[in-house]
Amino acid sequence: MSATPELRKVLVTGASGYVGSRLVTALLSHGIDVRVLVRDPAKIVGQPWYEKVEVAVGSATDHAQILHALTGVHTAFYLLHSIGAGPRFDEVERKMALTFGEAAEEAGVSQIVYLGGIVSSGGNKASQHLASRAHTGTALAEFKVPVLQMRAGIIIGSGSASFEMIRHMTHRLPVMITPKWVSNRTQPIAIRDVLYYLGQAAELPQPVSGTFDIGGPNIFTYGNLIKEFAKVAKLRRRVIIKVPFLSVWLSSLWIGLVTPVPVALARPLVGSLVNESVVDQRQSISQIIPPPSSGLLTVDRAFELALSKVEHHEVESRWSDANAFMPPWQKTQSDPAWAGEAEYHDEQVVYTKASLTSLWQSIEEIGGDRGWYGADALWWLRGLLDRLIGGVGLRRGRRDPRYLRQGESLDFWRVESLRANHQLTLYAEMILPGKAWLQFTVDEVEHEGQTLRRLNQRASFQPKGVGGHLYWGLVLPFHRLIFPKMAKNILKEAVHKDRKASGESGNTKGAAG
Repeated sequence: MSATPELRKVLVTGASGYVGSRLVTALLSHGIDVRVLVRDPAKIVGQPWYEKVEVAVGSATDHAQILHALTGVHTAFYLLHSIGAGPRFDEVERKMALTFGEAAEEAGVSQIVYLGGIVSSGGNKASQHLASRAHTGTALAEFKVPVLQMRAGIIIGSGSASFEMIRHMTHRLPVMITPKWVSNRTQPIAIRDVLYYLGQAAELPQPVSGTFDIGGPNIFTYGNLIKEFAKVAKLRRRVIIKVPFLSVWLSSLWIGLVTPVPVALARPLVGSLVNESVVDQRQSISQIIPPPSSGLLTVDRAFELALSKVEHHEVESRWSDANAFMPPWQKTQSDPAWAGEAEYHDEQVVYTKASLTSLWQSIEEIGGDRGWYGADALWWLRGLLDRLIGGVGLRRGRRDPRYLRQGESLDFWRVESLRANHQLTLYAEMILPGKAWLQFTVDEVEHEGQTLRRLNQRASFQPKGVGGHLYWGLVLPFHRLIFPKMAKNILKEAVHKDRKASGESGNTKGAAG
């Protein structure tokens, strides 16, 4: 007999990713005992659910580590992918799935739930991305553990890669020149409905094997989906011109320039648009899980909710939160600094009478729409260069305008560590011949007979090869323009915040009197 839902232990892989992090929240709200599998716990320390879950550390290709993570687990959610692992990512994904399936069988797991992509049974040959998604499901099912595979098309939600592509293209391009397969059909689904189905799968009375499609109530062509977004966002009607000569490669390059989604991710996503992604009713999930009592969200309602989350800065997770999209040539930040590498520094130390609270707030608000406290044209140029050579650029922005979370992306940086009111360390995810960090440390010190707040701003670079050393020499003059101004403007903003707070408190006091 299967364990009752409240006694089940559930494992969520990919917990630092877009769907995985939200699924953890949903499962916890149902009172389910959750364990998460991550390669680096530091990537999820900032999650609001971090203290409520059990954390297992391991690599998806290490059998012993996966077996340890799966021991005692009833239902395992497989949400792993390796799109950013290079041109042969499909081989990596198959190896990961086989390792996981074998370990799940050995650990006595009752149910595997896998979220894949809808693969059309006819028409064009499936893209490498969709074919790999299908092969992953097949590899998981090679073992004795029942595998429930849910297949979804475009997922609409604040922060999803598909939504960000549509949102930025539609806002920036009133006239679009598109490939002819923009007329292909798709059946999008809202992220909250995806989470509903996944959450219900954790509470099935008996294990289920099979493949089931999930989708919302509306079917659109990709072109009409863009027009529908423009309507919901109250933009002028977008003009779409179809041409026969735009390849996947050219389309992904264009998307990489006008949206936050880098070319490395845009290419497999665009390649998947060649295929229609419409739910096969013979494989509908309603056979085992009924739809939500309030009904599935329509596309326009899903767009409205996603836009509202963005507008009110309530984005829970984003596609860029996971490290899966880091280019394969990018070295990991966990490499030790003592591994025989040179290290260059640019350090600015400044003092202020501003409060520690205001100083820290000014630091934590850096990036995104706020900018980088001066020399914005140079930052923009560096971001553009990064995009042109296949990097992430500056357009990833930030999840929230005021607060950062350890492990999340921030323009072309990632928050490597964060200790509130003391230290913020950013790791560069731009394309570089080496590794780079930007660190801010604040504390209170006695300076020239006064108790002041000190800001230590430190840019560090570990070059790779001769090219790395040359790169540092080339950018050093620009650093002389950027970093001193950044430190001074952070202090100015902190003083401004103090003055504003003082004025507000004074006004409030007067009104109360």
